[in-house]
Amino acid sequence: MNTVTLYTTDTCPYCRNAKSLLASKGVAMQEINVQRTPGKLEEMIERSGRRTVPQIFVGDIHIGGFDDLAKLDRQGGLMSMLA
Repeated sequence: MNTVTLYTTDTCPYCRNAKSLLASKGVAMQEINVQRTPGKLEEMIERSGRRTVPQIFVGDIHIGGFDDLAKLDRQGGLMSMLA
């Protein structure tokens, strides 16, 4: 299974939604909190080109935010990406 990485903050409801969706699918994820870990906000911006959280990656592929993740799941593409 490909590694799922989420860049998050403590107060973001979309981050909680993304973690909940992934957990409901049994997906293990690596969470990087950009508020608590120095330098990770810059890393997230460099990797994704975006400043908002969550930013979600499957392996090295940038999915986007929660809305993008939910859309990918509704279209049936999430589980095939994870395989």
